[in-house]
Amino acid sequence: MTKIRRGGYVFLTWLGDHSPRHVHVYKNGSLVLKWDLENRKPMAGAVSKKVLELIHELETGGLL
Repeated sequence: MTKIRRGGYVFLTWLGDHSPRHVHVYKNGSLVLKWDLENRKPMAGAVSKKVLELIHELETGGLL
């Protein structure tokens, strides 16, 4: 499991999790977004510009 804290959010991924490759995003302990990293679309929750910027930053940095 990878757990990263950024901008008040917690980003979680699990090695060997089901396809497509995705990240779970939490704020204050509640799931706000499950984001499909392969197809660049939400699987659950609400998308915000801030969260998308953070996901892009983490992907660019090789953390996701």
